[in-house]
Amino acid sequence: MGFTGIENITIVGARGQMGALFARAFHKAGYAVNTLDRPYSDKDMASVLSGADLVLVSVPVTAMRAVAEQLAPHLKPGAIMADVCSVKVHPVDRMLAAYSGPVVGTHPLFGPVIPEGFEPRVAVTPGRGDEAPAAVSEVFARSGFVPFASTAEEHDRAMACVQGLNFITTVAYLATARQTPGIEKYRTPSFERRLEAARKMLTQDRELFQLISEDNPFMQETVRQFASFVDIAAGGDLDLLSARASWWWRETA
Repeated sequence: MGFTGIENITIVGARGQMGALFARAFHKAGYAVNTLDRPYSDKDMASVLSGADLVLVSVPVTAMRAVAEQLAPHLKPGAIMADVCSVKVHPVDRMLAAYSGPVVGTHPLFGPVIPEGFEPRVAVTPGRGDEAPAAVSEVFARSGFVPFASTAEEHDRAMACVQGLNFITTVAYLATARQTPGIEKYRTPSFERRLEAARKMLTQDRELFQLISEDNPFMQETVRQFASFVDIAAGGDLDLLSARASWWWRETA
């Protein structure tokens, strides 16, 4: 897979669930792993960053610019800075602005608890450095994950649907349902499943979904596209929408 010179990895934000997950996985795969958590003192940064071949930043998207600027002066020449944010265009731009060396964006398409049987895919997007994406992909592959090449734009367009639109349509649907008098008496099994699927999103992860939706440059475009399909539904042409939606099962038709 090209350059495979990564031996020492520093996880920034290792007290978080995702940071801790990767610290364990990389260590198990045989990499030398160091961790760095707030507060980021100059002494601590110099100690764990100066020898790192890869610095994986696992912090909220809103903190990426400030954290990247703090870390950058302590990285050795040629070290790769990468992130794990759920959006890619803006975080990659923030790393590129803060750091002059190799930059790679990644997004693990799973949470800290990976469901049994789920393929743990990781999107890997280029930032700077021709060999850097392959080197980072090799780390993930060796650690038991399934990396695939992407671009920041392709990623964010996809996640505007997979994460952003899923959140927006769920809250809009449940807000609409709330307006129906007596609806609590009409809970069907499918409606209960939908409520249960939405519970964690709205009671625990609402702020996260709001932040990543707001930071995705393609979110408004995606919402407008969705609204155009709702307009078709309002006009009664459900056959057209059903035919387009059936694309997901085209290989079994």
